[in-house]
Amino acid sequence: MSIRSTTAVALLAVLGALAGCGERGEGGPTVGQRVDSAVERSAEAGRDVREGAREAAQDANTAVMGAGARVDDAQITTQVKTGLSTDRDLSAGQIDVDTKDGVVTLKGMAPTAAAKARASEIARNVKDVKSVDNQLQVRAG
Repeated sequence: MSIRSTTAVALLAVLGALAGCGERGEGGPTVGQRVDSAVERSAEAGRDVREGAREAAQDANTAVMGAGARVDDAQITTQVKTGLSTDRDLSAGQIDVDTKDGVVTLKGMAPTAAAKARASEIARNVKDVKSVDNQLQVRAG
């Protein structure tokens, strides 16, 4: 409820209270008491609307942040795969790259322990990577 609407309701309440302060309808509350009750309910409804709007804004902000994180994770994954494809010993096709909240997970096969270590280094050097979980297996032989 806007400030103008709240002011109008309050003004009507005051005018109603002044007009019939002492009048009772068949033993019930006075007109003034009924107006006071209506004003209080209106104020409570206004507080509820403001709180609902505040919660909706927080939910929208959370959704936007979550969408941004998914885009960042996809960009990280793409950059890691691109980096892996430039290494002659590492094939991006044999290495599965997953990213969640900036944490990169590498799965698959590496030809040597040195290639496995390079894969971690390539992933770590990508912007916004928080950590690397290198689960690559080194081929025996």
